[in-house]
Amino acid sequence: MHSDPMMWIAGIRALYLQALHPRAVRGVLQNSDFRRDAWGRLMRTARFVGTLTYDTTDAAERAGARVRRIHRLLSATDPATGERYGVDEPDLLLWVHCAEVDSYLQVLRRSGYPLGDAHADAYLDEQRESARLVGLDPAAVPGSRAALAAYFARVRPELAPTPEAREVDDFLRRPPTPAALVPARALLWQRVAQLAYGTLPAYAHELYGRPAPPPATVTRRLRATGRLLRAIPPTIRWQLPPRHILRAVARLGPGTRPAPYKLRPSAAILDGPKDAQGELRG
Repeated sequence: MHSDPMMWIAGIRALYLQALHPRAVRGVLQNSDFRRDAWGRLMRTARFVGTLTYDTTDAAERAGARVRRIHRLLSATDPATGERYGVDEPDLLLWVHCAEVDSYLQVLRRSGYPLGDAHADAYLDEQRESARLVGLDPAAVPGSRAALAAYFARVRPELAPTPEAREVDDFLRRPPTPAALVPARALLWQRVAQLAYGTLPAYAHELYGRPAPPPATVTRRLRATGRLLRAIPPTIRWQLPPRHILRAVARLGPGTRPAPYKLRPSAAILDGPKDAQGELRG
């Protein structure tokens, strides 16, 4: 699933959703130059997800420890109350995690990726391991579609269209671009951002104050985009940064190919270790 090219659109959708939590988005904007380094931030997230998905257990543990160490050093201030709080508060880490995995599921499934309900639940259960690596208690993280829906219903009253959320929205719609590339931004990037925005839940559109196309229209566009991007040969797509899939293939052997047809009714990661002759997991 994480090798699918629609993950890039899902990542933009996650940024839109994450920005609606006032405390979480302040933690980002007060500790980074988001407008100048948005691409770098997106690449660091992609690299982290790629490491957890395709690298060794040791590499994943090191990446998680590095993220936890950085988060412990960062804090943000509520401008209304003056309260100072750490960006590693469990509630904030949980929001970022849930917005991220929900975006991955929503975009990929609606774009035609062959992931049934049972696999979607298995995916959310697996991703509790990534939540552990950033400092969360896996037992407190939604591990199914029903639990994730209940979480969003519970946190919905905390969301708001703050000035910081507006700043992220404005950036995603019109990122700073050299004058020569402004036409390309209008032609390509804005379409991608609009598609990602269109996949948000209705309450997010309401908070941002901008309508979205009808859900059926968004789904048709997602499927068309998915067909187009998936037509690009994987070995070419995997050359894109951070190239974590190519590194995994090099480590595990040329027969290793992330592909949806390898999905089984019971997710491989839940089946327990294979013997020496068994199928490689990954």
